[in-house]
Amino acid sequence: MRFLKLLSVTVLAAAFIAALAVVPSKLCFENGESYTFFCGDSSKNCKEVTAVSNAEFTKLLLQDVCGESTVYRNFNLEEYLETVNGEIIFVEELSDSVNYYCKADLPYSVNLYGEEINLHVCIKQDTVKVASPIIFGGY
Repeated sequence: MRFLKLLSVTVLAAAFIAALAVVPSKLCFENGESYTFFCGDSSKNCKEVTAVSNAEFTKLLLQDVCGESTVYRNFNLEEYLETVNGEIIFVEELSDSVNYYCKADLPYSVNLYGEEINLHVCIKQDTVKVASPIIFGGY
């Protein structure tokens, strides 16, 4: 009887682990050059976890995911905004980049300057980083 209980628990655990490997975890963005998850409950304690490969599986293993980002070499802001029902709320121009803070149909959000922001796009000369809700930790 003890053996059957142990076998049952082992089979259930194996099935659960197999389900985790098969069940896709939807990402906010198509995977670009790299994919980063922000974990924590505020920007103060935000930890960055970058997936080397298989970002969907990495996300399944994380707790307290509060945002996601990826980097692209080619990116069309207007086309992307259409796909997520996005709207530019404000723009910040820096010496090396232009940052767009937007509202969009994405799962994470923060309040910046009295506006709910859930998409941040930073365009540099060679690359573009997109994040929801914003790029934590700089770029």
